[in-house]
This record gives sequence, structure tokens and C-alpha cells, in this order.
Amino acid sequence: MKTILFATDFSANARHAAEYGYILAKQIKANIILCNAVIIPAEMPQSGLVVWPMEESELLLMDSKKELQHLKTHLESADHEQGFKPGIICRSESGIMTNVIQSVISSHSVDLVVIGTHGSSGLGHFLLGNHSSNMIDTTTKPLMLISPETPVLPVKKIAFATDFTHMESDLECLYHLIPLAKLLDAKILLTHIYSEQQPAPELRKKIDHFMVQVSNKANYPHIYYRGLKNGHIETGLSWLCEHGQIDMLVMIHRPHSFFYKLLKSSHCEKMAGHIAVPLLIYPAEK
Repeated sequence: MKTILFATDFSANARHAAEYGYILAKQIKANIILCNAVIIPAEMPQSGLVVWPMEESELLLMDSKKELQHLKTHLESADHEQGFKPGIICRSESGIMTNVIQSVISSHSVDLVVIGTHGSSGLGHFLLGNHSSNMIDTTTKPLMLISPETPVLPVKKIAFATDFTHMESDLECLYHLIPLAKLLDAKILLTHIYSEQQPAPELRKKIDHFMVQVSNKANYPHIYYRGLKNGHIETGLSWLCEHGQIDMLVMIHRPHSFFYKLLKSSHCEKMAGHIAVPLLIYPAEK
């Protein structure tokens, strides 16, 4: 992993996400792109007949560049440790956040996008908003969501949530996750939330086959499996993140997957309110 993109709106939550991401970048020796999307009314579809002076647009972009420089200075000046120092570049573009991020991704070799969550409900408010849902639906790169409650601590255990329905896709994402886990020296806990008293025999065969595939191809000994019985996926994941010494939760976003249903579920905000660990979302392989 070489480059992490931080999307920021200069809020306190976005600043916290950048601080978390900077420590992560130091750990994995990655450089940083600080990115801000400047919303100029005249360029927005809903602006109608509003006339927005060119001078005002230029001022907005100039202010954005200044704020990005201030954030860059803050991150660099707070780093008093020896060792690797991430290189930081700044990008300001006009447009909605999802389009600006995709523009930066297309012009730079970005491996991960980091973004902060907003609102008193933290991750729940972020996930339930149309703006953020679009970000999850459109991103072509792994997306890490940082809540205001996320502690800036080393990542030592990563929970990878799966229902073993799309095993080949899960394996591909797991293989992408392993290099990050190696750099962090972190364990990976394959997590399955099931509602039966015990996993059905057919599912048990899938799990055994999956673990054999991982053992044969992953070349990483610190991968374990843990099934957790709970009638609701979100409740089970919340319990695991709160009591399982988990430092990061990883999920795959694909249409009609259990994560997709979770995003649309009325229980999402309840689950998110209990998760303080980073949520890393992998887009499904096309």
C-alpha cells in the first residue's frame, strides 16, 4: 500500500479521521493525499438559475487550498516520532465529494480512501445519509470510515465479516487485506454471525473449504475463524467489536449482500452507535 487519500470537509470529525489516518500511514509507510471537494452552487444541478460570480468561485477554491495546507501542517507538526514521515500533497476540486474523489483516484495511484463520519450518531448518521451511501456505492477503492469515537491506537486484530455466500469474492478481498495486516502485524479474525444453534452441516463444509483455501494460498499464519450465534447480524457485529478486542471491522459491499441489507436496515443506526472501531469497506469484485 503506497498512497492513502483523506477526504476532508475541515470539520472536527474529519480532522480526527485525518489524525487517525496519518498514524496508519506511518505504520504502513504510505504517502497521503489530502482532498477537499468545494461545492460551488453554479456547478450544482439543483442551483437552477443562480448566477455565481467567478471571483467567488476562485475564493472558495483558494480558501480550500489554505485549509488543506493548515491541515497538512497540523499533521506534520504533531509527528514527533522518528522513522518514516508520510509525504503529503493537497488537492482541491469543485464538485460533489463522490465525483471529486473518483477524479483524484483516476489521476493518482490511490490504494485506500479514508473519511470521517458525522453527526451525533456517528457512523449511523453517515451510513444513513444519501451523500454517504453514494460514496459507499460508487467507490472503486477500499473505503475506511472513522467515527469520532475511534481511538487512535495500533491495529492488532482485524475482524473480516462474511456469510460465506460469495466465497471466491471473499477470498479475493481477503487476499487484498492480508498485505495490510502484515504491515500492521495484525491478526485476522474471520467472523460469521449465524442464527441457528449450530452452523448447518452444509455451511460447516463451506467454512472448512474456505479455511483450507486460505491455508493453501494466503501464506499468512495469523488468520483464525470465529462463529458467533446471534439472531441479528448488526447486533452480533456490535457485540464482537465491543467485547472481542477488535481494532478494525472489514466488510464487503455488494448488491443484495448481507452488508447491503444491513445498510438498508432500520437496525443500522443502532449497530453503528456501538461501533467505535474503523469500518473498512471493500467494493465487491466486478
